[in-house]
Amino acid sequence: MSTEQAIHENQDQAAVVGLEAVPDQQAFDLEDPQFYLNREFSWLEFNRRVLTEAENESNPLLERVKFLAIVNSNLDEFFMKRIGGLKQQVGAGLQQLSIDGRTPEQQIEQSYAIVSDLEERIRHIYAQLIELLAEQDIHICNYTDLDVEEQAQLREHYYENIFPLVTPQSVDPAHPFPFISNLSLNLLVTLTYPETEEHLLARVKVPPASSGITRFIKLKDSCKYVLLEDLMSNNLDLLFPRMKVLSCEYFRVVRNINVGGSREKADDLLQSIESEVRSRKFATVVRLTVNQDMDPVHQGMLGAELGLDGDKDTFSGGGDMLAMRDLWEIVGINRPDLHDQPHRPIDHVKLRIAQNIFYAIRDAGSLFLHHPYESFATSVSRFLKEASQDPKVHAIKMTLYRTSEDSKIVDYLISAAQNGKQVAVVVELQARFDETANIRWASRLEEAGIHVTYGVIGLKTHCKVILVVRKDYAGLRRYVHLGTGNYHAGTARLYSDVGILTCKEDIGRDATELFNFLTTGFTPKRNYLKLLPAPKLLKSALIAKIQREIKHHKSKSQGLIRFKCNALEDKDICRELYLASQAGVKIELIIRDTCRIRPGIKGLSENISVISVVGRFLEHSRIFYFRNGGEEEFYIGSADLMTRNLEHRVEVVTPIELDVHKEECRTILNACLNDPISAWDMQTDGSYIQRSGKVEDGMSTQDRMVAMANERSQSARKHKKVSYRSGQRKYRNR
Repeated sequence: MSTEQAIHENQDQAAVVGLEAVPDQQAFDLEDPQFYLNREFSWLEFNRRVLTEAENESNPLLERVKFLAIVNSNLDEFFMKRIGGLKQQVGAGLQQLSIDGRTPEQQIEQSYAIVSDLEERIRHIYAQLIELLAEQDIHICNYTDLDVEEQAQLREHYYENIFPLVTPQSVDPAHPFPFISNLSLNLLVTLTYPETEEHLLARVKVPPASSGITRFIKLKDSCKYVLLEDLMSNNLDLLFPRMKVLSCEYFRVVRNINVGGSREKADDLLQSIESEVRSRKFATVVRLTVNQDMDPVHQGMLGAELGLDGDKDTFSGGGDMLAMRDLWEIVGINRPDLHDQPHRPIDHVKLRIAQNIFYAIRDAGSLFLHHPYESFATSVSRFLKEASQDPKVHAIKMTLYRTSEDSKIVDYLISAAQNGKQVAVVVELQARFDETANIRWASRLEEAGIHVTYGVIGLKTHCKVILVVRKDYAGLRRYVHLGTGNYHAGTARLYSDVGILTCKEDIGRDATELFNFLTTGFTPKRNYLKLLPAPKLLKSALIAKIQREIKHHKSKSQGLIRFKCNALEDKDICRELYLASQAGVKIELIIRDTCRIRPGIKGLSENISVISVVGRFLEHSRIFYFRNGGEEEFYIGSADLMTRNLEHRVEVVTPIELDVHKEECRTILNACLNDPISAWDMQTDGSYIQRSGKVEDGMSTQDRMVAMANERSQSARKHKKVSYRSGQRKYRNR
């Protein structure tokens, strides 16, 4: 092909994807914003894929409702975090362009357009699901559709159990506009006295779930549910006796949560985080949602009182329900026939028969864990439990980013301290949405005499590491857990994560160095033998390995890079992957949500493919693979390929060295890449196309992982029986 033909072909390709005309390969300017997708739009595109699961008729009905609740919860978080941050930039007069060349205002405007489209689809799906639920004898009814006896039953329930919690507030010149808390659902009631024509306004807050009141009120001995706000709006005479109710409208607000201040002194960090959490309650409103038929005058009044920019930040909820995140209550209905088949994680085959977990780790050298297919409780939790009780264990060190109320993790740490062991815990107080819980955990740990630190100033501690020091027969030995997921019993059942339990000396040494850094904050040169920690080494190491793959591709064999993570956002990593693609290296990316790279641009990224896997479990594991000229390398860790992870957080990535564990990583990657059902292929313009979805084409990634885990479990049971019988025969023949 001539140079002129190549230029024309690149120009044609650019026209297809909406890019400006680009010249031949040598002239690609990788600083050009057109080669990078927008982070916000990419994340919203992920939610479009999740929403498809709510539409998927092959999913059990209550699982479809679950996906609808997830998307609505995600959109709340998007406004609180991302739109809130963009609005702060606008307010500060910052006009710095994003990597893809957009101003903050442009990103907000285009995000709103995408959200409006998503919410129109949400309303349509909700209406469909309500009808399907009714067919399954789960009825979400309007109060006015109930018969007289049913209305009386609910009115009595409301009066006895909810009414005392409700406080009406006047909205008039004599009473300042009331404070509207974040994510609260509210009634705006228009009233009048029978003898006058003056219209009065009142705000009534719908009691939140934190007050112990459910959003869906169930009739006794029935499968009928009525929304709490519907029940309240039809019994306003209890709140406003002898007054005439002219209208009752619904509204809801979302506030910015990016209100952090300066955190210059470690001694003040706890107080600073507590202050930040309190400040969020009064942060700027970034979104107002109202019911579709709200009076425009009332809508304008609310926007003005809440400090919104005209109608731009006001969204019409439409349908019969605002705040669909509360559909989780319906998801929890005990109807096994409308849920996925229960998933019961297996015990790791080498831990099932092990009487002592440290012996099992020592005999194997390392154990590879894959949750939720293998049990978190009988592996990671057991590791901590036995460490807390084992008299030969002298010290436990651990990072704690998130945990759960039902987790035994904190109990085991306290038990260890009570048993005389040295216990040090690095608690990340800035874990978004878990700050209050982590402050509580930190206080409880300190009260038990545990050494609690809050990491390094200026860096979030996001790595997942446990270090146990034990006196073995040959002296002190370090046992380490490194993983991709939080030490959280709840998410360990819902998220797909990997990890290792190891007693390899070099990794134990590196873990010691890591904790010395985390507990002191001192940064002399630390020589890590195996681990790749961020922000010191990880990013430069990944870039070096990508560049090494280019060299191997030219001199030894076909270059191959495979990354599996939640997000690919860092521009430097994207740039290096583009260069590797141009050099002919094959790059297969499994990115769950945000991805900046545009695959399939001729001369630039035709060697790059990007897929996203959406299924029953949230794909959360991070696996990095390099062919390395035949000397294959696999890594797992806590870091996504985002600038915040690589430059502003303490993360840890660890090599996978045993061949059997490399094969487990390879199996996970291959299952994702070959998934015919739950994988989505990314297009050059950033959109995604779902694969055929035909069951006859094979199993989804997650179904395959469940099946393989069950096969391992059954095989281990058979082997155990054979070994037991063989042992019996040997004993009888002695």
